[in-house]
Amino acid sequence: MRTPEQKASPCPARTLDRMPVGTLLVRRARPEDAEAVSTVHVRSWQAAYRGLVPQWYLDELDPRQRRPVWERRIREADWPRSGLLVAVRDERVVGFLGMNPVRDHDLSPEMVGEVATIYVDPRHWGEGVGGRLMRAGLENLASAGYREAALWVLKGNDRTRRFYEAGGWRADGTVKQDDTRGFPLEEVRYRRVLR
Repeated sequence: MRTPEQKASPCPARTLDRMPVGTLLVRRARPEDAEAVSTVHVRSWQAAYRGLVPQWYLDELDPRQRRPVWERRIREADWPRSGLLVAVRDERVVGFLGMNPVRDHDLSPEMVGEVATIYVDPRHWGEGVGGRLMRAGLENLASAGYREAALWVLKGNDRTRRFYEAGGWRADGTVKQDDTRGFPLEEVRYRRVLR
């Protein structure tokens, strides 16, 4: 009997362990990656969202509080439909990308996959880590049978929006406000066709 990690699928993520790009390796996340993913998540938020999110919130972020969330997401991956990829350089996690069926009610979760998270340690910005993660994530979503991908980005996050637009993503005019953290965040939805 196969474990969930050994489950057969047409997912190219099955071979990601053998796909180094220079010293960068993109592979499925493993349970032992949760701590590093949590650290990358917090560092990225603190750098990317300065001036977009209240500073008190950024200052209070703690990787130890995020770790159980990432442990659960890694454990509950349902390859190839959902999961977490990590970018590893010199045996250290330097970025990650999470994907799942789209959660928006106006899009079909059978046809549209969502890039729910993509974060790179700020010390590795500009090194191609985000681009490699995005390519691997989109390949996985296409292999899982999705025809289109969607993601959400903070409206004022111009650096990230330029990154998405350079990769073929386009804002579709849908905007939402997220108040779950005790302050408003306005997000814009981007979409793109897969292969």
